[in-house]
Amino acid sequence: MEFLNYDFMRRALLAAVLVGITAPAIGIYLVQRRQALLGDGIGHVAMTGIGLGFLLSTNPVWMATAVSALGAILMELIRWYGKTRGDIALAMLFYGGMAGGVMLTSLAGGSTANLTSYLFGSLSTVSESDVTAICFLAAFVVLVTIGLRRQLFAVSQDEEFARVTGLPVRALNLLTAVTAAVTVTVAMRVVGLLLVSALMVVPVAAAQQLSRSFAATFAIAVAIGVSVTIGGTVTSYYQDVPPGATIVLLTIGAFIVLTALATPLARRRARALAAAQGAADPAECAIPATRGPERKVGV
Repeated sequence: MEFLNYDFMRRALLAAVLVGITAPAIGIYLVQRRQALLGDGIGHVAMTGIGLGFLLSTNPVWMATAVSALGAILMELIRWYGKTRGDIALAMLFYGGMAGGVMLTSLAGGSTANLTSYLFGSLSTVSESDVTAICFLAAFVVLVTIGLRRQLFAVSQDEEFARVTGLPVRALNLLTAVTAAVTVTVAMRVVGLLLVSALMVVPVAAAQQLSRSFAATFAIAVAIGVSVTIGGTVTSYYQDVPPGATIVLLTIGAFIVLTALATPLARRRARALAAAQGAADPAECAIPATRGPERKVGV
């Protein structure tokens, strides 16, 4: 536990725990909505925010939050109104965000090396101001994903049904997109913008191997997220490897292990169900008793 003697490791571990909670917490709604790659697109847009932060000499985390939230809103508007050309508009938004980040960083007098810690994560660059920003942003994500879980789940499952029941579907969709954008900026210092989408999606997919209940899947996914972020951060310290890549590989490893464990359990349940149905078949196939009084045959 010697790594706890260093301030930068304590900051990194706190940030890792918050990332492990927030990424799967919003990711479960994105998976339900079949928008698993939304985080990846927001990560591209957030690069412009980072470059703008360098240019204006402000905290890149807050600037990336503002720009990525705006980008997430634009993505939702494109999804509503884009129709056949929506995919082209999204592609321009994603790649324009990347190009904007590189250009603004260059104008600020930096180089693309300044973006590396944001693209792939870095333990030593997590500052006190970063931790403060991450704590506030993580609190917002937790409040939204837990406080509005029923409404968000309803919209994620069936937008038309949610609209009929009177829920503000568009507002909730925008809130989900903005919350995903906030999560991306929370995670970028630990996992990196290019890898954060994996931490949103893979823990949820792994949790679904063990449970079909929303509440149980939510809890298991968050537990996996916290475990792999702490494990990846500690491994990165001792082995001097990139934290983002380590965390993602651990997450994929957890998915493989849980899938291997869940497969025989699923087969056992299927056999038990088949046996129960088979036991009921003879009774169902039995000849029913004759209804009404028996007819007497005359002698």
